[in-house]
Amino acid sequence: MKNLLQKSLKPLTIFAFIVFLVSIPIYFLLVDWIWMKELDENNELIAQRIENEFNEQKISEEKLQESITFWNEIQSVGKIEPRATSLKKNSVYTIRRQNPYSSTKAIDRFRGLTTTININNQHFMLTIETNVEESEETVAYIAAVTLLFFLILVIGFWILNKRLSKKLWQPFQNTLKQLKAFQLNKQTELRFDETDIIEFQELNTALDKLLRHSIATYKHQKEFTENASHELQTPLAIIKHKLDLLLQKEPVTQRQYQLIEEIHTTLTRITRINKNLLLLAKIENQQFSDTETIDFSLLVRDCTTQLEEHFHNKQIHLQTHIENGVTREGNKTLCELLINNLLLNAIRHSDSMSVVEVHVSQNGMTVLNSGSTALDNTTIFNRFTRHSEEQSGSGLGLAIIQQICNRHNWTIHYTFQDGFHSFSVSWS
Repeated sequence: MKNLLQKSLKPLTIFAFIVFLVSIPIYFLLVDWIWMKELDENNELIAQRIENEFNEQKISEEKLQESITFWNEIQSVGKIEPRATSLKKNSVYTIRRQNPYSSTKAIDRFRGLTTTININNQHFMLTIETNVEESEETVAYIAAVTLLFFLILVIGFWILNKRLSKKLWQPFQNTLKQLKAFQLNKQTELRFDETDIIEFQELNTALDKLLRHSIATYKHQKEFTENASHELQTPLAIIKHKLDLLLQKEPVTQRQYQLIEEIHTTLTRITRINKNLLLLAKIENQQFSDTETIDFSLLVRDCTTQLEEHFHNKQIHLQTHIENGVTREGNKTLCELLINNLLLNAIRHSDSMSVVEVHVSQNGMTVLNSGSTALDNTTIFNRFTRHSEEQSGSGLGLAIIQQICNRHNWTIHYTFQDGFHSFSVSWS
């Protein structure tokens, strides 16, 4: 993952580099065009100077011809030729050929001008060619200097932006730090630092409003959970006690006894459902915040020992494969509840004379029990979803297991293979 500064600077740097590459041929064309324009003007000035200098000499026709012949001999890249009429328009051209002034073999570029000059009232065609200094070297030097300043600009921009961003984003970092340390169950109100940056101030205001609403909602849910725990459990306990007294002290018929037993069983199930629903609410509200190092190897052994009677009553053979020294960070109460629910679920949905296996390793914990049909993996952890005719459960055991795993950032998986239901808790 990359931070926001790197994500914004990288495309800007790439864009600047592309612009730099595109500028090189533009530099070449622009420099070449400027040089050609300057050479054309220079050639025209030379032509005017030659015409003026010949006319200022006021020499005879014979002497003029000798001078022109001599001039043509010493000018290897230009010449003067007689012409009957003047050219209507000057002609410019570019040619590549051997440079007569170069001691080595080198093909150079020349910019030429063909024009008409008037000497002693006679028309002559003047051809002037000027060597063009190649623009590649100039463009290379310009590109090198531009690249140097480009690198200085980009590096300076990165350093400056990094320092400025660190200062500018400091209010955001402070806000993020407080949010990371915030725990809803502690109900600690956050006080964000004041900042003169409008966007961060608006963010702090919105977060403050949101957190206040969340804290208020959490308080109301917690109060409801506590009230429900007290107000519902007490009447249910009283009703159960009254039924027990009725069975013990009052003469009842066989039919009345059956009805009272059915009511008593239903009340017991309602009590269990109420207790489990309140437990789910507490887990979801993060009311189990205490964390400690738990020896899962020892805890699983203790839980299986406590449930030995349940295995014995149903004649289920328990096989354990527990590695020593398996420890995890978590809430001990919830972890014990997780193990008990997995074991009770296996006992409840196993046939008599069957086998239940418990595996504990550094990777996780797995409970297997025999079965004939695979369960629906999409709804198995939903609340009040029944996957068998067993009615003694509350329908919330697997939902509680999933919430406990979510609380500890663990994952719970269900598979069915070779006639065994498998519930696996993975630590990572």
